[in-house]
Amino acid sequence: MRVGIGLPNAVRGVDRAGIVEWAQRAERSGFASLGTLDRLVYANYESLIALAAAAAVTERIELVTDILIAPLRSNTALLAKQAATIDSLSEGRLTLGLAPGGRRDDFEASGVDFSQRGRIFEGQLDEITAVWSGERGVGPTPRHNGRPGLLIGGRTDVAYERAAKYADGWTIGGGAPAMITQALDKLTAAWSAAGRAGRPRTMALFYFALGEDAEKMASDSLGGYYAFLGDNAQRVVASAAKDADTVRQYLAGFEAAGTDDVICFPASADVSQVDRLAEAAFN
Repeated sequence: MRVGIGLPNAVRGVDRAGIVEWAQRAERSGFASLGTLDRLVYANYESLIALAAAAAVTERIELVTDILIAPLRSNTALLAKQAATIDSLSEGRLTLGLAPGGRRDDFEASGVDFSQRGRIFEGQLDEITAVWSGERGVGPTPRHNGRPGLLIGGRTDVAYERAAKYADGWTIGGGAPAMITQALDKLTAAWSAAGRAGRPRTMALFYFALGEDAEKMASDSLGGYYAFLGDNAQRVVASAAKDADTVRQYLAGFEAAGTDDVICFPASADVSQVDRLAEAAFN
């Protein structure tokens, strides 16, 4: 199983060091990927721009949106062009995790009909496929097999069907290892029904905060980011790995469930978190 680390692009107070230095240190530490989270109505760094900055200062590490809320980018040809540009500049290191999203205020700020987000997303998947295959005259050509890597997020039957139809696999986003086990049968069935060869790639994430102030970091960052969930925000805070043993436990659980990739997302933009996670995950 490959272990990645999230960029703190959605942590309040993130600055240049939290993207540039963080990305460089993550690559030196041996992480397989750098991930981003996506929101609009929040003081986060935009995902694709953050990954473009990371691409410029790294050479090997995979660049992953986990996930990007596609319908917020209503100009789908432009989204496809932006993704292809990052993929080309990074020499084929981009994997787009895409999903329709679920925050109504993000859609209101974008002027996009929240109730139509699933239908919009389906159309976007058709359109970006056409752009990347050269049917729209929009370049550049992506470096990775004619398109960036592509994963579909969500926990519904239609998400598995979209993954099988359009993508290289599926990402659960946040969730326990048991959810991977439950989803794999449905995902595999959708993959087979679509006539796809091989097996789909699977990805998961969990949150971490390591060090003396772990509890406060998790409460401040995750509690704020998930405040829209009301009381359930505290469940997210409580689920974050706050010591090395819990990090190892989560990683072992996802590996046992058959997950291909796990990205550990930070609750702090302090670059020392990269070293702390590497120590917990690799030693």
